[in-house]
Amino acid sequence: MNKLIKKLNDFNELVMFKHSIFSLPFIFIAMVVAANGWFGFKLFVLGILAALTARNFAMGFNRFMDRDIDALNPRTINRPNVDGRISASSMFIFVLLNALGFILVAYFVNDLALYLSIPILIVIGSYSYFKRFSYLAHVILGISLGLAPIAGVVAVSETIPFWAVLLSIGVMFWVAGFDLLYSLQDIEVDKKLGLHSIPSKFGVEKTMKISKIFHALTVIFWLLFVIVSGSSYFAYLAVILSAMMLSYEHYLVNKDFKKIDKAFFTVNGYLGIMFFILIVLDNIFF
Repeated sequence: MNKLIKKLNDFNELVMFKHSIFSLPFIFIAMVVAANGWFGFKLFVLGILAALTARNFAMGFNRFMDRDIDALNPRTINRPNVDGRISASSMFIFVLLNALGFILVAYFVNDLALYLSIPILIVIGSYSYFKRFSYLAHVILGISLGLAPIAGVVAVSETIPFWAVLLSIGVMFWVAGFDLLYSLQDIEVDKKLGLHSIPSKFGVEKTMKISKIFHALTVIFWLLFVIVSGSSYFAYLAVILSAMMLSYEHYLVNKDFKKIDKAFFTVNGYLGIMFFILIVLDNIFF
């Protein structure tokens, strides 16, 4: 039993399960807006399963493909995919099972979700390759998480309305923006290993400016989402608070690079939860 618990903890560390907080709120935001409220227990369960299997696939595939790179980075050398706690064959099986799980969940959602399941897996898996030849890998990561609202609205309405596209583009710039800040930790390693990233290509100062531009675009697209979706006061408040939290994130990183983790995990985690709660309140009262 202890061995099983330890192995589960190793897989939890492998995929960094707590990072699910970034995608889950925006799946449910799209579902709430599409349904004008509660979308049903069935879709609630299927939405969670879809988010978890997709993310487990993406993170597992990334760790599987990056074993060689992670072994050369002091920040990642103690990860389970590097130190032998999880074998390559175990990671491959884990990735395959989660891919099949995601497709199966999509089957139970609706036909459009099923048709989109494999293209979505291809997109979210491609991030692992991009940093080997393009500094736009940050944007690919943003697109991967930006698919979450699309998946949410497809589950409810089997369509992709314009407001969902705006919400997704906002998520894309949000994720790409904070990934740029997070990637500052690996700037020297990326240069040494010949990996492509915006920090290694443009330097720290320009990277932080690009991140600020991305987050400004985030606020703009989320504001457009609120307008086009016909949302009300609480939704506008969500956008205002998001702008304030993103500004605080940049303040933390500008002040001290050692606070990148706090900016990455804490601020962005609370942002997603706050946005979701306010959208729910908006649908309850307006």
